[in-house]
Amino acid sequence: MKHSHLKNITLKHLLVNDIKMIGLLFYPDKIIQALVKELPNPKWHAKLNMVYIKNTKENLDLIFEKFKGVAWIDTSYFFKNKPLHNNPNNNDASLFKRRVYPTNYKKCPDSYIQKLILKKYALNTVNAYVSAFEAFINHYKSKELNTLNEIDIRDYIQLLIKQGRSNSAINICINSIKFYYEIVLDMPNRFYEIERPRKQEKLPEILSKKEVIAIINNTNNLKHRCIVSLLYSAGLRRSELLNLKLTDINSERMLIHVKQSKGNKDRYTLLSKKVLLELREYFKLYKPQIYLFEGKKGIAYSAASVVKIVKRAAKKASIYKKVTPHMLRHSFATHILESGTDIRYIQELLGHSSTKTTEIYTRVATNNLQSIKNPLD
Repeated sequence: MKHSHLKNITLKHLLVNDIKMIGLLFYPDKIIQALVKELPNPKWHAKLNMVYIKNTKENLDLIFEKFKGVAWIDTSYFFKNKPLHNNPNNNDASLFKRRVYPTNYKKCPDSYIQKLILKKYALNTVNAYVSAFEAFINHYKSKELNTLNEIDIRDYIQLLIKQGRSNSAINICINSIKFYYEIVLDMPNRFYEIERPRKQEKLPEILSKKEVIAIINNTNNLKHRCIVSLLYSAGLRRSELLNLKLTDINSERMLIHVKQSKGNKDRYTLLSKKVLLELREYFKLYKPQIYLFEGKKGIAYSAASVVKIVKRAAKKASIYKKVTPHMLRHSFATHILESGTDIRYIQELLGHSSTKTTEIYTRVATNNLQSIKNPLD
């Protein structure tokens, strides 16, 4: 799941009738409450305003498993000098606090990670910034962090360029460095003179409608078919699809409520009548509980699985170019532009902050080009 911002559950030690219990403290939330009910024999402590279950290793493991990808488990009151999570696959920012570091490795300051979390950066961004910033500070092992200046940064950027790193990677590196000095240390525009690589103007890869239909028709099962159909028909990002809850599908208004997507924005996008019929069949067959698409044990479906579904279906459809979930979103935008939809509506449907981002599709839409008579014809 794109990691949308995780809810918070704090674990506490309780003693009820001389029996050790695990207290779960959280703000009222329907999803958490539904999952808590699935824990073994949960009870309510009226005086302390929290749910509790028996303190056993099995129950503790079950808490981490049950809320994986849904809630951030704060065990700072529960364990002494132990990692915040005992589940090595838990995908939140506390992973950085318990990594194994090589000898003499300069790790990212805790204040840096805390600031990223406080500002509600997406987990993918947190990962990218921390990795890029650590690569930078470890390049200058012998220098104190706060003594580094514009010359050091420029030299490092030049090294990345010589290594053939992409413009995207270089921009992330610059952003990660600026974040430390300007946000963490509160020194705005400290390095405003650092030059960024010129933006590459790559056109999005587009599929034809015929290719999209072939991919949908070559999915393995109804669940996979619904996943691919929704990516295309609603113009969803992969993370947005994975974060969809059952309650986000509004069949009366024929809309999908996309919550807290890129840039922490909510929006509505289109719900296809054809896809709605298939979703109803899918719901009867698969019986998802919380998320529209769930993996094993009711957790959100994995991002890697969506990539495999699209890739496999494209191969079966004899489409030999590299097809990704995001290509379906690009195709949705281009196809509705070609059918005459106003670019401002497309901007809203895609969740773009500016029409400048959406305008890229005008360069791949073929309706205007097709009206030009070729001189050879």
